[in-house]
Amino acid sequence: MLQQREGWTYGILANHVWSFAGSSHRTNVNSTFLQPFLSYTTKTYTTFLINTESTYDWAASEWTVPLNPTVSQLVKIGGVPISFGLAGRYYATTPPGGPDWGLRFIVTFLFPR
Repeated sequence: MLQQREGWTYGILANHVWSFAGSSHRTNVNSTFLQPFLSYTTKTYTTFLINTESTYDWAASEWTVPLNPTVSQLVKIGGVPISFGLAGRYYATTPPGGPDWGLRFIVTFLFPR
């Protein structure tokens, strides 16, 4: 689900994956992924985004919940639109031994039709 209105984009991406066939030597998979997001793009093509990429492992009964504030800027280099972004990542919840924080640098090449 995705909605866009007056510079705002918001919605959620969700899926669930589980094992149902294959080698019995592999660990079974049973997890839900939820990614709600909210972003605002300015008239100068700067985008501010907050989202989470949460996963629930049903077999282990454990959540992984990173919160991802992101800022990106759309520029043209040689007439080609490219978006550069920087995102922090704070883990609100992780399984034991999981990470506390992360950093992401994003480069997105755009190919408009």
